[in-house]
Amino acid sequence: MLRLARLVSHSLGSFVRIAGDLTLDGLRFLGATLRRRTAVSAEILFLRKQLAFYQEHQIRPRRLNDSARFSLVFWSRLFDWKEALVIVKPETLIGWHRKGFKLFWRWKCRVGRPRLPGNIRQLIVRMVRENPTWGEERVAAELSVKLRILVSSRTVRSYWPSPSPPRGARRPSSQHWKTFIHNHAEFLVACDFLVAVTARFRVLYVFVVMEVGSRRILHYNVTAHPTAGWTVQQFREAFPSDHNYRFLIHDRDSICSAEVDDELKSFGLKVLRTPVQAPKANAFCERLIGTVRECLDYVIPLSEKHLRKTLREWVTHYNQGRPHSALGPGIPSDVNEHSRRFAPHARRHELPSDARITTRDILGGLHHEYELERTAA
Repeated sequence: MLRLARLVSHSLGSFVRIAGDLTLDGLRFLGATLRRRTAVSAEILFLRKQLAFYQEHQIRPRRLNDSARFSLVFWSRLFDWKEALVIVKPETLIGWHRKGFKLFWRWKCRVGRPRLPGNIRQLIVRMVRENPTWGEERVAAELSVKLRILVSSRTVRSYWPSPSPPRGARRPSSQHWKTFIHNHAEFLVACDFLVAVTARFRVLYVFVVMEVGSRRILHYNVTAHPTAGWTVQQFREAFPSDHNYRFLIHDRDSICSAEVDDELKSFGLKVLRTPVQAPKANAFCERLIGTVRECLDYVIPLSEKHLRKTLREWVTHYNQGRPHSALGPGIPSDVNEHSRRFAPHARRHELPSDARITTRDILGGLHHEYELERTAA
């Protein structure tokens, strides 16, 4: 980028110098035309005598710049220059003249069709990036049929943001991980472990399984020594025999070993192991663990029993009373039931006249749940 800027700056500077020198030479030429012919002829003879002195002593002139070359080519068209040329060979001056014509016609006759407008080029790049499974013909058809922008697949190929595949080659089908999660959320579950430390500095492991589509916690448990056998038993308790889940996401923790994955296949689940050091691939469960920290960061577990009791109350609050922005917002337990206790009020900023607000403390007042309760008429 810096090299390109320097090149543009150099080209612009050369153009300014050439224009300035031509303007100065033009003013001198106009001044010479207003003088007497005898004075001009005497000046020419005077300058030639000085030039002959330099020729006799074989003093070589400095290398001409672009401005001087262009000036010599320009003024040579007004008189017989062959007798006056002494600093270079005639072939050199003719070569400068031809080079000038090449540059002129290269600028005059641009090869190829004009480029598409900038907004259409940006639209092509956007369509390619948003639809990784589309090819050139698919993008061209979308532009022509839907948007009435008539372009060919070859034109689309020239603005492709990444190297275009060879002609006739089939582009590999792919999709974004976010797209896969959205399309399979109803049949997708995720699991993970988090660590809690008791007041006596005993490390306990909390295992959670969540349903991605509804954000509902299906199962949780606490242990001080997680093993593969213990983890398989948690899955047995989490999934009923008639479940509809198809995929399970978990990280590459050593607890979730190949033995655990083999047992999960007998449940009718396909295991999706996240890539190495890619927690965002299991973002829903990672976000759930961050929400659990909202509770555990303010409650010091005294023992494993105390931690279980705390989680029991908090999980009930999470599933049945905590709104989730990803659900609309909504509550996980209401997603499958599609039920609402009250219809939206006609006036947004007024409470219903036939109901009052009730409050329920969660974890001794760490959280609260607010509900509308109908009053007697």
